[in-house]
Amino acid sequence: MPIPYLAAAIKTLPPPTLAVARVRLSDLLSGDTELWRNLLTSIGDFAVNLLIAAVILALTLWASGLAARAVRRAIARLTRSSGADTTLQSFLASLTRWGVIVIGVTAVLQQLGIRETSILAVLGAASLAVGLALQGALSNVAAGVMILILRPYRVGDVVEINGRAGTVKALELFGTLLSDADNLDVFVPNSKVFGDVIINYSTPANRRMELTFRIDYGDDLDKALAVLLDCAKADKRVLAKPPPDARVTALGDSAVTLALHAWAPVNVYWDVRFEMIRRAKLAMDAAGFVVPYPHQVSLERKEHAPPKPKAAEAKTAAPRARKTPISDAPSQS
Repeated sequence: MPIPYLAAAIKTLPPPTLAVARVRLSDLLSGDTELWRNLLTSIGDFAVNLLIAAVILALTLWASGLAARAVRRAIARLTRSSGADTTLQSFLASLTRWGVIVIGVTAVLQQLGIRETSILAVLGAASLAVGLALQGALSNVAAGVMILILRPYRVGDVVEINGRAGTVKALELFGTLLSDADNLDVFVPNSKVFGDVIINYSTPANRRMELTFRIDYGDDLDKALAVLLDCAKADKRVLAKPPPDARVTALGDSAVTLALHAWAPVNVYWDVRFEMIRRAKLAMDAAGFVVPYPHQVSLERKEHAPPKPKAAEAKTAAPRARKTPISDAPSQS
């Protein structure tokens, strides 16, 4: 604040208040021991309160982790008969941890001299601003509760969320933690999870694979389809029901497209898929099928002479000959 405004503000103070302030300031500058003692006492009390608040905050953080682990163990014991529900454990543990932190922060503020009524009054006055600021966080909490109720996935499932695929490691209060194929941690907010398409690859017991192959137009279609079916039936991990099938799916510009459909258990799906591609390639090569490559054929066009005009057109187009008049006079010898 500029000095002129400060001076004007001091002049507007009531005379008793200004007089008391001047007396206290003069006594303090003159070395009044009582005032210095009171000042040092106030500073010491504030330092002690600050130290106690720091201890309370540290104990709060330690107690939040301890309470979260206790909740995990309690839920594990309760769900032991029906199987450990790790999804419920992670969510309630996160909720307990944040609840303990809120209680501890309130105790810290009280230790610093800020009462509950003051906190509630400030929160009440700024409820609109706080609500707008915490809109995203509160929506994540609400979405996490809905995910916990509907259970579109559980911890350990392989899912695809918001275009990212991975294994669910934890369902927390504000987000879902995934581990992708590169072992990278992917944190997705619960609001984005609940508001987007969720694909769970671990829910079905069996999964169908579709493998496409291309052969030349001159190859035997029935023989190629039989080779693909033999490859599927040779793998014991491929399910007999539903049976595998091979069909012609497309006629391309340079090749005929074949598709092999086979079912396999989810836990070995990718192993069977990779092995089936390798086995089909070797079998097609052994049977004499060659993978056609896109090719272009260039044609040379001969330059033709312009067509000759027809007779009638030639007569019309040709210039008329000039006739020379014949004289009747005798020629001179």
